[in-house]
Amino acid sequence: MSSQTVTAELRRWILSQAQAGCRSEDLLASMMRSGWSEDVALAALEATLAERAGAAAPLAAAAVPEPALDGAPNRLQTLDREVRVLAVMSLPRVVVFGGLLSDEECDELVALARPRLARSETVDNSTGGSEVNAARTSDGMFFERGETPLIERIERRIAELVRWPVERGEGLQVLRYRPGAQYKPHHDFFDPAHPGTANILRRGGQRVGTVVMYLNTPAGGGATTFPEVGLEVQPVKGNAVFFSYERPLASTRTLHGGAPVLDGEKWVATKWMREGVFA
Repeated sequence: MSSQTVTAELRRWILSQAQAGCRSEDLLASMMRSGWSEDVALAALEATLAERAGAAAPLAAAAVPEPALDGAPNRLQTLDREVRVLAVMSLPRVVVFGGLLSDEECDELVALARPRLARSETVDNSTGGSEVNAARTSDGMFFERGETPLIERIERRIAELVRWPVERGEGLQVLRYRPGAQYKPHHDFFDPAHPGTANILRRGGQRVGTVVMYLNTPAGGGATTFPEVGLEVQPVKGNAVFFSYERPLASTRTLHGGAPVLDGEKWVATKWMREGVFA
């Protein structure tokens, strides 16, 4: 047990840095470079940012979605479809699935989404709203959860596959990337250090998992990349990549991006999962 004591001065410093826009992982790294042990630094961040956000322990390890992979199966059965397990990684926690969607389901999702596409937005960290960002050059739209029988079926299948309730998922998002379009490396969780995060977390809590489903196979480019670990998942129609993150920190190594599409278009459907019920 560390004998280091969290002082009022340290808490004021954490708050001032957070208000200036510093990320939680940068604050943690700075404290550890200054001699604070990781457990004390993490506890100080949790307590200080929780008090600021009016929420409990935003950096505490959360329960996360997790497929049933005991025994190293190469296939998983849901109520309506058998899905192949193509690759597994522990850190980051990544699972690549084969045949999560049928070709017909992919085509139907594209057809339903196409008339509703608009320029994709990202979270505005200062307000918790959304904004157009140069880092994301796709077109996209959101379905309401359970909006159509197809959406309801896919959401139920994902919930079975990663063992996470449907009601703890955001609505399905469909994205189109034209030639040259990309999404630069980013994290899917919401950084507790940013002032707008408290507003976002009121609606279901923190994000804890992501499923990216590929709705077509581009002629070139468009991989989902995890640059910190040198992993690239090629976009193959019907396949999907799942990853989870138990803390909103870079230590989960879930920094990821969508590489530029080099030839043709890339269509994907994304499902984000939250700690609690998303309403």
